[in-house]
Amino acid sequence: MNMRNISDKKRIVIKLGTSTLAHSTGKLNIRRMTNLVRVISDLHNSGKEIIMVSSGAVGLGTGKLGLSKRPKDTKLKQAVAAVGQCELMHVYDDMFEKYSVTVAQILLTKTIINNPNHCENFKNTIETLVGMGVIPIVNENDSISIDELELEIGENDSLSALVASLSGADLLLILSDIDGLYSDDPHKNPDAEPISVVEEITPEIERIAGGAGSGLGTGGMSTKINAAKIASEAGIDMVIMNGKNPELLYDLFENKDIGTIFVAPKSQ
Repeated sequence: MNMRNISDKKRIVIKLGTSTLAHSTGKLNIRRMTNLVRVISDLHNSGKEIIMVSSGAVGLGTGKLGLSKRPKDTKLKQAVAAVGQCELMHVYDDMFEKYSVTVAQILLTKTIINNPNHCENFKNTIETLVGMGVIPIVNENDSISIDELELEIGENDSLSALVASLSGADLLLILSDIDGLYSDDPHKNPDAEPISVVEEITPEIERIAGGAGSGLGTGGMSTKINAAKIASEAGIDMVIMNGKNPELLYDLFENKDIGTIFVAPKSQ
């Protein structure tokens, strides 16, 4: 398919959702995360410039602290995020080190994104890290910023689109617990049909994307559509695909029909 020139994309922002990284218990899905790190490291070694936006701090903190569910109280969320962020980066550092790949942590807040000077500093840091062969791992600074926890940026879907825009990415890749966009909610309607390509985000596309995500995360398909809008305005193609089988990333970068691609105007 001509619209799927994914193999040509060089700078890739990969957003990993909590449902991809963790079991329903909130604890780390070690097998899946191990496979993800292996495949991402291989793509990195092939010459792709990888920037990750990783959810999971609150989810992993919830599991680490033995809580039965994701906390709703802001103060508790901040504390849980602080524990979970430490756990998350420790795991990433350890796993990527096995493949001789260095990672770096960048925590963002709404204040930083809205400040032109701070945005420029972020861009410079990304460029320098990528130039040194480092994979930056970006997350919201949930342990400090109340705004992010109360969803004023939105969630990490929208954050990943902003990161893609600021870093001059060629592709935004969102890994989720669903294969892509469907004509209806496939969790509720077994007859829902997959949509392979979206050339324009119409009111109908927004309508069928309604609904929340998993209990561990904060995003749903509607937040991914919002991310697609941000990416499209920046001229960046976006793909939603299931993160359950990381090996499918190889198929995606061989231009195979994986997930749903939202084609930015420049690509049409």
